[in-house]
Amino acid sequence: MDLILAPLAYPFMVRALIASVIVGIVCGVVGSFVVLRGMTFLGDALAHSILPGVAIGYLLGRGAKGPMFWGAILAAILASLGIGAISKRTRLREDASIGIIFAGMLALGIAIISSVKNYAVDLAHILFGNVLAVSWGDLALIGGLGALVILTVAAFFKEFMVMAFDPVLASTLRIKAGILNYIFLAVISVTVVVSLQTVGVALAVALLITPAATAYLVASRLLTLMAISAAIGVVSGILGLYLSYYFGIASGASIVLVCTAFFLIALTLARSRRI
Repeated sequence: MDLILAPLAYPFMVRALIASVIVGIVCGVVGSFVVLRGMTFLGDALAHSILPGVAIGYLLGRGAKGPMFWGAILAAILASLGIGAISKRTRLREDASIGIIFAGMLALGIAIISSVKNYAVDLAHILFGNVLAVSWGDLALIGGLGALVILTVAAFFKEFMVMAFDPVLASTLRIKAGILNYIFLAVISVTVVVSLQTVGVALAVALLITPAATAYLVASRLLTLMAISAAIGVVSGILGLYLSYYFGIASGASIVLVCTAFFLIALTLARSRRI
């Protein structure tokens, strides 16, 4: 019991745990659709495409978190809209569009960051996360955006489900796939930015994909998949923070390692036909 309660004596650990629970739920829900639609590469691209927005926000806000956060959201949304526009208006496949935007935005972000003095220290938390530094204001922002993502998924749940399982049926039902794709891309963008403080740019895609991929191995219904994915995200966040606290390792890396461990366990059980 002391092992469980001791970290809770510190307010920063309480805030970190709340943030991890919120991010775990949001990433678990959105990641379910990302895995079903085979959009893993898109999630990775958006995670790295926020770098220019973060860098510009850092310069304008002189290191303040607020401008960096909103810069990240703006960059992610612009990147997702760019991917959608290129895919729709050219003969290029979506993966080519993603690669172009991904490489261009990443290079722009690195170019801007490299112009900042002491950028390796100042912006290291953007790359690898720093959930222990979450303030109550950050928590309110994460919670508000997380709630917005969940409400959007709930509002368009049937449409997202049909598009994920049967695009032909979606076309037959006259679902406006174009507009809904843009909405879904925006949802992924906001989700990636919400997870930024927890695991950083480098590991954001892991938190978005790994819990959902784990749930995919053991679930046969979409709602069950989403519930298991969210539960894995939450448990991974909590266990990862405790491991980080007691073993002195980076919190973001610890959370992702726990996610990966759950995946390997599920994979082993699935292969042995116990599940």
